[in-house]
Amino acid sequence: MGIKKIMCCCGSGLGSSLMVRINVEKVLKNLGITGVVVEHSSLSDVSENSADLFVVGKDLETFTSSFPKVITLDNIVSIPELEEKMKKVFEEE
Repeated sequence: MGIKKIMCCCGSGLGSSLMVRINVEKVLKNLGITGVVVEHSSLSDVSENSADLFVVGKDLETFTSSFPKVITLDNIVSIPELEEKMKKVFEEE
């Protein structure tokens, strides 16, 4: 099946999730991965079926424990951390 949709979530669905979305799009481009839709939202507006992969900050880790695939970021502005974790997830697919 693979990852076709990535959802970046934060508490309000505005600032930090948008920033993470932009970084996810950069990392996908860096990794040469195409055909993946990236969206952002507040965590309260998504369900575990909203995407194939969720990217959240460490503060939301407990709220996504039931989600199928989650990348938890220690530093939401760190592109190297994001790239390392995304590369691992896509290699496992």
